[in-house]
Amino acid sequence: MNYVNIIRRPRRLRRNKEMRHLVRESRFSLDDLIQPIFVEEGITEPEPIDKLPGIFRVPESRLGDEVESLYQLGIRYVMPFGISHNKDEQGSDTWSDNGLLTRMIRIIKQQRYDMVVIPDICFCEYTTHGHCGVVSCGHVDNDKTLENLVKQSVIAARAGADMLAPSSMMDGQVGAIRSALDEAGFSHVAILAHAIKFSSAFYGPFRSAVGCELVGDRYGYQADYANGRQAMIEARLDEDQGADILMVKPGTPYLDVVSRLRGRTDLPIAVYQVAGEYAAIKFGSLAGAFDEKNMVLEVITGFKRAGADMIVSYFSRQVAEWFYKKQIEANDEY
Repeated sequence: MNYVNIIRRPRRLRRNKEMRHLVRESRFSLDDLIQPIFVEEGITEPEPIDKLPGIFRVPESRLGDEVESLYQLGIRYVMPFGISHNKDEQGSDTWSDNGLLTRMIRIIKQQRYDMVVIPDICFCEYTTHGHCGVVSCGHVDNDKTLENLVKQSVIAARAGADMLAPSSMMDGQVGAIRSALDEAGFSHVAILAHAIKFSSAFYGPFRSAVGCELVGDRYGYQADYANGRQAMIEARLDEDQGADILMVKPGTPYLDVVSRLRGRTDLPIAVYQVAGEYAAIKFGSLAGAFDEKNMVLEVITGFKRAGADMIVSYFSRQVAEWFYKKQIEANDEY
């Protein structure tokens, strides 16, 4: 082979750090990260979550401190999940003017008005059966659940939520919530739709974290992880019904879905790096299998490369701490 005749040499653009940065295609910043928070009523001290090392159930009484800590690190977007001690068959605490959902939103906004609050709109943390809606004859009733989602959404908007993240995967939920918000005078409140929420084994640690013991399964309403074309239908329906952002959940096993969706919509796309994804990286790094920081930064960059505009991640705080401590720089080689 005549090496002199090699015309294309991709290594030319990789020969030093400055050259690599010049042509780098995918980057992320703290503005791309949303931090989930587990908030439990009735406890006085943070409680570690065994299946999620480094993540805690935050006492409601200390939620303001948690928000301030995140704010000082540069986090501006939070997704609170309530761990309720007042569960019933329908999750009615979620549409109470003084329920845990509304109290969480108010505390966050009182602590930092410019912290963007994106509450989960669902029922699994608030029901005795652990399902995402009203159970009737052994199945989740789609339309009865819509009625309750509407009530929950309006009460969350009234409490001060900036954006709602409906996650129960009911047909028509985005359209029902959008209409209700508009009629109630909350046309400014955005919807981050769990447009493609797959039925996944990766949710296991989350259910443990929120004390959501499930009776049965969610195969009947969450998306089949084998179906990519059907996922596109789900996303298109949410977009047509008025979603402002479309989310794929989980993230890592579904980068093909993120990429395909990116080619089909001009809406912003979110990815949820769920609890099982976090746990896999965390436990692997604790076992010494790989370097945690490099793994986290590579995966998050992969989400951006696939087409995601934002990432919901339990690593958000840790990434912010790495930036804050100058362990990584805005233009670092992550």
